Amino acid sequence: MKKFIALVILGVFVAIGATLAEESKPSSGELLTKAWEAHGKHDTDNTFKYTNQLIELYKEQAAKEQAKLKYLPKTKEETEAVQELNDVATAYFIQAESFMRQEKIGDAKKLFQLIADNYYYAQAWDQRGWYWQVAEASKRSIKKIETGSIELEKKKVPVSQLVTKVVLNDPGKEDFVDYEKYGEFQNIGTKDYKYVIKDQEGLIAAVGEGVFPNTTSVRWDPEFKKAQKEKRLEGSQWDFLHSPDLEAAFIKWATTSEPQGVKLYYTGLILEKSGLIKQALKCYYAIVVHFPGAYGKTYWNTPWYVGQAALAKINFLLQRNPQLGYKLEDADIRILNGYDNDVSNDIVITDPGKFVKVGLMGKLKAKPDVNLLSIKRRLGKGKVHLVQYETGDWQLLVDEKPFMVKGITYSPTKVGESPDEGTLTSWMDDDFNANGKADGPYDSFVDKNKNNKQDSNEPTVGDFKLMKEMGANTIRLYHHPQKVNKEVLRDMYDAYGLRVIMGDFLGKYAIGSGAPWNPGTDYNNEEQKKKMMDSVLGMVNEYKDEPYILFWLLGNENVYGYACNADTQPEAFFKFANEVAKKIKEIDPEHPVAIGNGDVLFLDKFGQDAPDIDIFGTNAYRGNFGFGSLWGQVRSEADKPVIVTEFGCPAYAEGKTLDEAEDLQADYHRAAWEDIERNAAFEQGAGNAIGGIVYEWTDEWWKAYEPKIHDTKGLWTGPFPDGYMHEEWLGVVGQGDGSMSPFLRQPRKAYYMYKKLWK
Repeated sequence: MKKFIALVILGVFVAIGATLAEESKPSSGELLTKAWEAHGKHDTDNTFKYTNQLIELYKEQAAKEQAKLKYLPKTKEETEAVQELNDVATAYFIQAESFMRQEKIGDAKKLFQLIADNYYYAQAWDQRGWYWQVAEASKRSIKKIETGSIELEKKKVPVSQLVTKVVLNDPGKEDFVDYEKYGEFQNIGTKDYKYVIKDQEGLIAAVGEGVFPNTTSVRWDPEFKKAQKEKRLEGSQWDFLHSPDLEAAFIKWATTSEPQGVKLYYTGLILEKSGLIKQALKCYYAIVVHFPGAYGKTYWNTPWYVGQAALAKINFLLQRNPQLGYKLEDADIRILNGYDNDVSNDIVITDPGKFVKVGLMGKLKAKPDVNLLSIKRRLGKGKVHLVQYETGDWQLLVDEKPFMVKGITYSPTKVGESPDEGTLTSWMDDDFNANGKADGPYDSFVDKNKNNKQDSNEPTVGDFKLMKEMGANTIRLYHHPQKVNKEVLRDMYDAYGLRVIMGDFLGKYAIGSGAPWNPGTDYNNEEQKKKMMDSVLGMVNEYKDEPYILFWLLGNENVYGYACNADTQPEAFFKFANEVAKKIKEIDPEHPVAIGNGDVLFLDKFGQDAPDIDIFGTNAYRGNFGFGSLWGQVRSEADKPVIVTEFGCPAYAEGKTLDEAEDLQADYHRAAWEDIERNAAFEQGAGNAIGGIVYEWTDEWWKAYEPKIHDTKGLWTGPFPDGYMHEEWLGVVGQGDGSMSPFLRQPRKAYYMYKKLWK
């Protein structure tokens, strides 16, 4: 009996010991964070210490998770469910990268191959906000080792994907459907809005195939059976979204089981690509009439309101196609409580409006004589300030003259440099040709014939001059983490008239707060807030008297929450930003203060908690139709002037030639800028746009991890020509094959488009 009791006691102690050991065991995420930090500091000993510990503790679990998977996890939830797999593969990847630094090429190649062979479903989280496939990155590294470089991927469209256009078998009886003939609009302009169909057969005949409620006639289209027979409809509808086989894509989306709002939007998009603008308009308007509160989710897991996007599409297409002779009057979809990530509390207020015929003169809003208008509000009193007229329109004034910001994010980087490897230098100090001048600003040249050489007829001109010739008047710049060279900026202003919007990250990426990257800046932490306040006020005191300063910018998409908690504590963030703005104005009444938001996330909180911030700035990437409801939303929630602090589009698209992709990039930029102009003071829109900042001047090759390679992989899904953000291709100016970086410039079609628009 004693022996039995002793064994029981021993078992209890063993169990307790195992539990304590499990509780004290560091998580794979904790070890990976330490490994990345050590790797970033070139601390080889600790890099291998933490990665080896992680691999030893979690290798077995990683193997089990890999074995269970049948496909690459697609959602954030699916990816996080196999965290040990992801972290073990990343630990091996860090070791391989460390071997590469040490020029132990054989050891590095073995580890890259191990990852490719055994961890092909592993993904690593990039702190910039997306996942990347560890095995694919390893394969590229192997190719680099074996060939010395990685050539630009020349992706071709599969032979099975024919290039077709949609030919409608049943286009419907009405181009602009009169819904009042077929049903009744009830409770317009309230949360109880609905459209009740009373003549379904008549409405089906009016709208034509692919448009709700005509959900069956597509199946009787001869092209449907033909596509089935040719096996052109196999796969997910999402695989067809950017297919050149538009006929198959239309059939697939018109017959899919996706929610009706989403289904109609993408069906309309395909019809639009096929040139069937009237039918596309019917798809988009059907969303407004029947499903105004429809929503989807973005890659970032934020709500995407389909009805509002459909309204933006309708207005854009009618503006681009004046020959149709219609406008949509009084249509509006408001989502109360729609600025957070919780759709369960949304209240949808809908007015479907009505299509009305209009001549050219009927589309224009008469412009008032500004000299006869009274000023309703004045923000600031210095040489740069803002005024709101009695009409509600806003203008930015510089020396009492209207100033429209035509801006560029200017951060040229030399091919091969990367902040991830600690090799990124400052463009203000780069002088690789040792002539005593900054390379990009003064020594760049235009490679006219794109032969990646500087020929005798290609003189040195410099980026400042090229930007001036483009029509730009402003660059966007942050005062940290790299030191600003005042002399360069003074010369830029004196010689070329370019001004500076100077920013402080206000704790984003943990810059300025003293917080570690994980969990990042805490806007309730008094010590961190003091450090951020000191950082901002130090910037203002140092640069407030510089002639090139246009205004101050606080933050950069902080509300998305990476390395800070503004996404979970938006009130704390905006209240702190407001405190900072008040302090700025105490020491510098000459320049306004702006926020750098992420789209309109928590716009209502901004309106409530940041009354002393003068300008609502937002980074917005909404598609090739401009910014939609953004202007009206800011006017109703905050009534502040608006600047789009970041917008752009890649000059690369899968399945397109580089020339075609340049056309698509230019078209995207044109729509964005025309929308900004349309919403400027006394134009046709909201009257609160004061400009925009193109993202960006040159391609940055480090964005997808291999800084010597111009990667073509899509980093995240979004409203871009092929559905992906190719972040290494955002420049309106390219760097060729990289061999003459940082001097060579190849202006793209978007550059020349701005040269016309901005002049």
